[in-house]
Amino acid sequence: MANVTTIEAEARERAGKGAARATRRAGMVPAVIYGAKETPTICQLDPRIIMRELHRGGWRSRPYQLSVGGGATVSALMREVQLHPVTDKPIHVDFQRLAAGEKIRIAVSLHFEGEATSPGIKRGGLLNVVRAAVEVLADPETVPEYFTVDISQLDINTSIHWSDLKGTDGVQPVSITEETTLATITPPVKAAEVATDATAAAAPAKGGTKAPAKPKK
Repeated sequence: MANVTTIEAEARERAGKGAARATRRAGMVPAVIYGAKETPTICQLDPRIIMRELHRGGWRSRPYQLSVGGGATVSALMREVQLHPVTDKPIHVDFQRLAAGEKIRIAVSLHFEGEATSPGIKRGGLLNVVRAAVEVLADPETVPEYFTVDISQLDINTSIHWSDLKGTDGVQPVSITEETTLATITPPVKAAEVATDATAAAAPAKGGTKAPAKPKK
């Protein structure tokens, strides 16, 4: 299960665009906690907390415990962070309240390990990540922080699929099939270029080969 992160938030009395602008002028980020068939909770956060989580990575699949105004904590996921188009500073955050036993749809990132011992990588192959995350259905209490992908035994031209992932117990993929390629070990760039050049050289010119013209008398 992913590590739970606690966030301190302050309650907001008013909703709406005017109140949100006032919150930003005060140096805070407006936020809302929705879901679990409960009334949405409006609050505000220190922008430094949001930036810290964005820089950590994996924030979409990390469960949070939100303490709003020192009251009871709320289990939630950070679903969306709106950023200012010029400054890239957070201007609004949406949290989804979690209810025990109610499965959620969530993207879980892939964590690759074993590159140092991979035969394909040692031979100059490259790790080509087709999907950096996989969307799954999972119980909020058992959402993994990431899926582990062990490539220590993989050679060139081999692929990673759902069945190769570790940490998938209790979750169900919703955006892929068992055969969907998640990553591959591709040949070295130079080797691929040589193979392409050789194929091009062996191919006949379009329209066939013309016979040399006869010299004029």
